[in-house]
Amino acid sequence: FGEVAEWLKAHAWKACRTQVHAGSNPVLSAKNKTKMNNYNFSIKHREEFDVSSQRIWDIISEPSNLNHYHPFCKNNDIISWDGENHHDRLEYLNGVLIERKFISWDKNNGYDLFIGRKNGRQSHVSWRIEDISENKSALTIKVHPWTINQGNKVLQFIPFQLFVKPQLRLYLKSVLRGLKWYTEHNKPTPRNHFGKLAWFS
Repeated sequence: FGEVAEWLKAHAWKACRTQVHAGSNPVLSAKNKTKMNNYNFSIKHREEFDVSSQRIWDIISEPSNLNHYHPFCKNNDIISWDGENHHDRLEYLNGVLIERKFISWDKNNGYDLFIGRKNGRQSHVSWRIEDISENKSALTIKVHPWTINQGNKVLQFIPFQLFVKPQLRLYLKSVLRGLKWYTEHNKPTPRNHFGKLAWFS
């Protein structure tokens, strides 16, 4: 999300300025709760799968799991991945490098993480699994991006809705469709399989 943020900061806000003159589950620390409350808006997407919720968890909790299904992932490397700490690195197809630092890990249900450039500003992301039936499940990804999303909510509403939300909605849809494709074909999802996004491809 780092490159997206910089582009939006330089272009999208200027374009809208004249219109607006916006296994266990560890408890989030007070610092992380405060950080999460700094966001004004969020984007989410939900996808259903014809596999069990256990299967979804097994995939998304595996080390370097984005390599299997993320359509904009060039490489997903581990920084640390054990019972207590989960931290990895994602390189997009366009060369942008970001890190994911997991702040809660709820086995079989999902997790929360912060994502962004190393030592840069961070977006908050949650992944939540639903158990629909024995062989049917759903996964929702919800993002609180930091771009045009911290500060005056009234001023940020229009630029966020016009520039940030549409692109990140397409991004989330592609990621979850990539996961679905992987569960159906049992082989890595082709890159840019659902179309290119300039901010990530």
